[in-house]
Amino acid sequence: MFLLFFSVVGRRLAATQLGTQVTPERSIKFMQKVSVFVDVQNIYYTTKEFHNCHFDYNAFWAKATVNREVVKAIAYAIDRDDEKQKQFQNILRGIGFEVKLKPFIQRSDGSAKGDWDVGITLDVMEYAKNSDMVVLASGDGDFDLLVSKIRKDFVVSVEVYGVAQLTATSLINAATKFISIEDDLLLRM
Repeated sequence: MFLLFFSVVGRRLAATQLGTQVTPERSIKFMQKVSVFVDVQNIYYTTKEFHNCHFDYNAFWAKATVNREVVKAIAYAIDRDDEKQKQFQNILRGIGFEVKLKPFIQRSDGSAKGDWDVGITLDVMEYAKNSDMVVLASGDGDFDLLVSKIRKDFVVSVEVYGVAQLTATSLINAATKFISIEDDLLLRM
């Protein structure tokens, strides 16, 4: 039985047990497995409100997935049956996201419904068990319990991306690492 550890010592031990010599040229590499989840509405409105511009999904993808194997990447959005939104959703698919849509519901009192919190939670729970890292792009404090739970139950690291000034402190504190949406993740208009 071979136990592989995700450390230099573990890699050398595994290589020795397999009868190979570890040299810089023959290094055994373990890519961190990552699952990425984006609360599109939250990121759109917080970025627009605070920075008065758009979130750069290409830059985000590059940053969140660099040197990582993507297990799953899902962007959760509201379907308003608008041509511009359809183009945006196709851009997300082209980047590598699965796009999940919920219909926009306008209530008779004028309020709207289109919240993905439960759907995001279910998917995070599903894919966290197969990941080393979970990346969540949202500032919604409702996710703090989810982040704490998956860190404890699945022993995964969690990176949260959000607009610092509009992200719940409880979510920032629950994350392994918080990455503020700043200039390198913005599309200036």
